[in-house]
Amino acid sequence: MTEGTRDGIGWPIRPIVLALVGALAALAVQQVLDIAKPRFPAVDPAAWRIALATAIGTGAVTFCFALERRRWWWAALFGAVVGLVSGLIVYWNGGGWGAWYNWHSASLFLAIAIAVPLFQTARDHGAWRFPYADVHGEAWTNVVLWGACWLFIGVVFALAWLLAALFDLIGLHFLRDLLRHGWFDALLFGASFGGALGLLRERDGVLRLLQRVVTAVLAVLAPVLGAGLLVFLLALPFTGLDALWEATKSTTPILLGCVIGALILSNAVIGNGTDEEATNPVLRFGAMALALAVLPLAVIAGIATGLRIGQYGLTPDRLWAVVFVGFASVYGVAYLVALVRGRHAWSAFVRPSNLRIAFVVAGVGLLLATPIVSFNTLSSADQVARLEAGRVSVAKFDWAALSFDFGDPGKAALRRLARSANPVIAARAKDVATKTGRWDIAGIDRTQTDADLLVKRLRVLPATVPVPFALRSVLTDWQGCRSDRENRCTLLYAPGAREAVSISQSCIDDLTRDPPTATPASPALRSGCGAARYRRTGDAWARVDDDARLPLTPAERAALKAGDAAGRVEIRAVPARRVFVGGVPVGDPFE
Repeated sequence: MTEGTRDGIGWPIRPIVLALVGALAALAVQQVLDIAKPRFPAVDPAAWRIALATAIGTGAVTFCFALERRRWWWAALFGAVVGLVSGLIVYWNGGGWGAWYNWHSASLFLAIAIAVPLFQTARDHGAWRFPYADVHGEAWTNVVLWGACWLFIGVVFALAWLLAALFDLIGLHFLRDLLRHGWFDALLFGASFGGALGLLRERDGVLRLLQRVVTAVLAVLAPVLGAGLLVFLLALPFTGLDALWEATKSTTPILLGCVIGALILSNAVIGNGTDEEATNPVLRFGAMALALAVLPLAVIAGIATGLRIGQYGLTPDRLWAVVFVGFASVYGVAYLVALVRGRHAWSAFVRPSNLRIAFVVAGVGLLLATPIVSFNTLSSADQVARLEAGRVSVAKFDWAALSFDFGDPGKAALRRLARSANPVIAARAKDVATKTGRWDIAGIDRTQTDADLLVKRLRVLPATVPVPFALRSVLTDWQGCRSDRENRCTLLYAPGAREAVSISQSCIDDLTRDPPTATPASPALRSGCGAARYRRTGDAWARVDDDARLPLTPAERAALKAGDAAGRVEIRAVPARRVFVGGVPVGDPFE
């Protein structure tokens, strides 16, 4: 057996070792993240807990994938380094549960996924050598292993719950109770993942065969996608690019998804080397069509991203799109050059390019996983500059993104805007800063829009006068003028008044409609609608609840108690006010 190949004999202890490592790692992660807090409302763990869990998880998974009998200490060291680097990066980025669901983490995990097959190849050769066939084969094998392990976990948990239900039938509830504990689920999860990985690694020949079956199945799809992409590109001169922007706002993600599909399927056709390359002419031409389509798709995606940035400015998502478009363009150029140089033998030129680009993507991905290049800072500065320059109005500015999507730089920019010399910007920034959720900020915009549109359908009596925004903003509630843009409304209001009364046109229409014929089984009911009252306190307006009154004074409470005991209960006529329309009373009297 040469130095550059794996051991030809099995390692029966490996499934046990990996099952044990997986179980302990999963239990450690569960214990670190189990902060004994209620699930609702959700409470984010401290940043160090997320970082430690990430370090344990990535280190253990990397070690399990990289472990071989030969140079096992290399795998241990590699797993420790990956875990340490991952944990430090996540801690550096900060954040709670969202630290695992952002582009930084995606970039980090992409870098790790590329680094693992490179390490596996170097480990097998015992040197810094990366034959393409070995690297490509390890990468595809890892993908198959990943999917197979998750499938095995699903089967294990399904079996566990089936056995728990079976034991419940005879009054044995121990397994059901165990499955309700997080620590037991973590042990079962980790042991299942590690054990499945070890068992499959012990059947390396079957695993390689399964990997070839997967790539062969995928290769069949290459002509389909290749023909579709060519038809799409050939149709563009006739349809024009404008149709792309009009059809959807997701042009760039769709095009980049096609690029990823083209890269996967074309590499499934060309295989790890010449001996594994598909010989069917249809599959070969399909792969060539895919390779030819990558660069035009990347260019169009770049144009779409540029247009969005020009129209709406920078955001973290758009900057990440720029990065992905850059990767796609690099692949597109490399594949086009390989086609020009090699023609039918283009795969011999593209394989080395794949390897070189993989190193670049892993390095850039690791860099972008850190906060060194802060897309949040760049986006915040650009969006604020657009606002202050008047390129976007205060009403149309995305305040929610600045407050909740751009991280600490966005919050810092919001505080600076609250001190802006522009009073409109400063007022809106101060209002937004008090909100705890993006829906609250959206409510500000809806309130502003509804209050502005109310002017067009509002009749003010006894004289037409401007209505302050504070009053208009509360008039649009369902008991007042409502937010229905077709519903006219009448307001009794005078400048400086402390009280206002409104009645909607829909209420008048309801009252003037002929009532249905009453029957003993279904008596006619009067309409419950009426006028709504609003009272000013300082500069704020609020609707007056007719059923509410101030608490009784101590003297009133004493008199009420004494009168009830003495039976002094009577009915008195008291003065009251009421809304009249055309001399007809509307609604109930009020004080």
